[in-house]
Amino acid sequence: MISFVIPAHNEEGDLAATLRQLKESADAAGRPYEIIVVDDASTDRTGEIAAAGGATVVRVEHRQIAATRNAGARRATGDVLIFVDAETLVPPETLAAALRALDDGAIGGGVGVQFDHGVGWWGRRFVMVWNIISRIMRCAAGCFIFVRQDAFIAVGGFDERYYASEEIWLSRELKRIGRFIILREQVTTSGRKVRMHPARRWIPMVFKLLLMGPRSW
Repeated sequence: MISFVIPAHNEEGDLAATLRQLKESADAAGRPYEIIVVDDASTDRTGEIAAAGGATVVRVEHRQIAATRNAGARRATGDVLIFVDAETLVPPETLAAALRALDDGAIGGGVGVQFDHGVGWWGRRFVMVWNIISRIMRCAAGCFIFVRQDAFIAVGGFDERYYASEEIWLSRELKRIGRFIILREQVTTSGRKVRMHPARRWIPMVFKLLLMGPRSW
C-alpha cells in the first residue's frame, strides 16, 4: 500500500490539481494507495477540497510542516510513504521510478524539481543548480520524498525541532541506515516562494543548509 501524505495550509488554489494528477499517476502505477491531506489550521476551503478529491482529511493546528507531515505519517496504513506538497504535480513516470527504486532495494529518496512559472532567470538557474547538488549530496527536496515506512520510523520521522530544513535532516538520517537516492525524474512545484523572496535571501539560506546542515538554521 502506498500512503501519500500532503501537508496543506490554505491551499485551496492548488490542491485540487495536485490531487487530480496524483490520482492519475497512482492509478497508472496499479498499486493500492491512500491519500491523506493534513489540513494544518487552514482558514479557507482546503479541507473541503481535499475531501471532495477523495482524500482522508486530518485536521491539525501545528503551523509547522515537520509536525504536520508526521501527523499524516501516523495516520498512514501503507508500507510506502510518499510526501507530496500541496502545490506539486507528480507525473506517472516519476511515481513509477520512485516505486521501482524502492523495489530495487532503496529505502527512500527524492526526485528532480522544476518550477511552474514566473520565477525569472535566477529562479531557473537556482533550480538547475539545486538538482545537481541534490543528486551529488543525496538531499531530497521537500516537495516529493518517498520512503519505506519502517525506515521512516527507524529514524524518528521528520525532526520537529526545526521550522524548516526538515527534509535535509531526514535525508541525512536515512542515508545512514540504507540506500537513499535522488532520481532524475522530476515533479513540477509552485515557484511562489521564490517569487515572494528576493534571491539575495533565498539562495544563501538554501546552500547554507546543504553545506552545514539543518542545525545551521
